[in-house]
Amino acid sequence: MSDYSFLSLPELNNRIAILRDNIRQLMEQAAGSSGARDEERTADRIAQQQDELDAMVRERDSREKK
Repeated sequence: MSDYSFLSLPELNNRIAILRDNIRQLMEQAAGSSGARDEERTADRIAQQQDELDAMVRERDSREKK
């Protein structure tokens, strides 16, 4: 897991917004693509982006609790 503690809260929020948009775009691509290989690659990219988003949201939430 990555360490996002070096990011300021505004930077963290900006990256969270970017990741959410990336995931939305990947979902749209997945809906429009066909073929198992494309679907698998897109699913892997979505999972990677989601993992990173989850980590950033946890970091942000832990800062807000302090």
